[in-house]
Amino acid sequence: MGYIPHSKEDRVGMLKEIGILSGDIDELFKGIPHELRARSFNISEGISEYEVDKYLRSLARKNAVGLVSFVGGGFYDHYTPAAIDAVVSRSEFYTAYTPYQPEASQGTLQAIYEYQSCICRLTEMEVSNASLYDGGTALYEAAMMASRITGRNKIIMDGGVNPIYRKMMYSYTSNLSMEFVEVDVCHGQADREKIRGHVDDKTAAVILQNPNFFGAIDDHSDISDMCHEKGALVIESVYPVSLGILKTPGEMGADIATGEGQSLGIPLSFGGPYLGFMATKRKYARKMPGRIVGATVDTAGKRAFVLTLQTREQHIRRDKATSNICSNEALCALRALVYMCLTGRGGLKKVARLCMEKTEYAKKRLGDVKGVEVKTSSPTFNEFVIKLPVDPNDVIGKLIDKGIAAGFPLGRYYEDLENYLLVAVTEKRTKEEIDMYARELEAALWS
Repeated sequence: MGYIPHSKEDRVGMLKEIGILSGDIDELFKGIPHELRARSFNISEGISEYEVDKYLRSLARKNAVGLVSFVGGGFYDHYTPAAIDAVVSRSEFYTAYTPYQPEASQGTLQAIYEYQSCICRLTEMEVSNASLYDGGTALYEAAMMASRITGRNKIIMDGGVNPIYRKMMYSYTSNLSMEFVEVDVCHGQADREKIRGHVDDKTAAVILQNPNFFGAIDDHSDISDMCHEKGALVIESVYPVSLGILKTPGEMGADIATGEGQSLGIPLSFGGPYLGFMATKRKYARKMPGRIVGATVDTAGKRAFVLTLQTREQHIRRDKATSNICSNEALCALRALVYMCLTGRGGLKKVARLCMEKTEYAKKRLGDVKGVEVKTSSPTFNEFVIKLPVDPNDVIGKLIDKGIAAGFPLGRYYEDLENYLLVAVTEKRTKEEIDMYARELEAALWS
């Protein structure tokens, strides 16, 4: 960072040094029409480091950071083991941006290789890339990948797919010749008959989510079989923690698996950065965006790691590039890798079981609250829907004052669900916290 002039005299002196003899800052920008000048330069005098620190801390104290969270919708308040920060804070990891010189980046490449291996084991798919930006962009990339593989441009999306992801899909494809069909869920799960009616010889893929946005668990194996009969692919968006006990995309016959990796040791952090993962069948590896790190041996016979595939336009592929993904989000991927290694197969199963069992307890407790209806048409993992007798936003405001983030109001994305609230429970929520939530919810409704 260069020198920042602190006083008016300093600023005038610097302006004169570059030829603005009047010392008037407006003259520097006279070539820009006044109506196009976005902001004023009437800023206050500089302050000391101590004063800056004190001011920023005062702003931070305004944030409600101690809330007991029952909010989900794709991003969850899971426990992050302390060892993760200890590992990723090592300078050789957090200063290494991306392996442009593979021969000099063996540590980074090995970390990515191990991450890919874990994602393949988690999803029971054959090959994974080096990660993407987040779950939504990963799903978009999967749709484009399916279009490249099949030569078709019709995408069918189940209504249980995260509405945030669906908005991102439409945004990213707004200038492309893609056709989208959305199919409403039936009692919380994918509507087989309607999906079957839309799949034809123009369909590139059917996009499904498990558990879906409403928390419902589904086995999509039959949909996969039906799609494959028509030459269409199946894209499964999954919640990685749930795979500790639920059927994997590989088991259900999916062709591409994607998801949001935030629950694998990445803090919520006010919305990011997060992690998109993608895995697929080996035969589709060359159609997959991003990078794939592989293991080999060098001329001395020692194990070495290389960028096996790299599909960026900056790597001379130009119009043949499969994506413009520019960063493999290696630090977030490393966090997910460390989490999966620390937790292990047994630990992941335990976390998943805790989420599901505590959710069942929360459903019972909230179901006992007068005026609250818990939706039970489908089995759920760690999220479920409740119907309230009042506007959920009013209840959310009251519970915030009690230190509770009550859930996600579904009316924000669904016009016919104004009185519905999506509630999420993770392994962090205790019996006492769930009981407190039930008590405060009842008080908010009837006091």
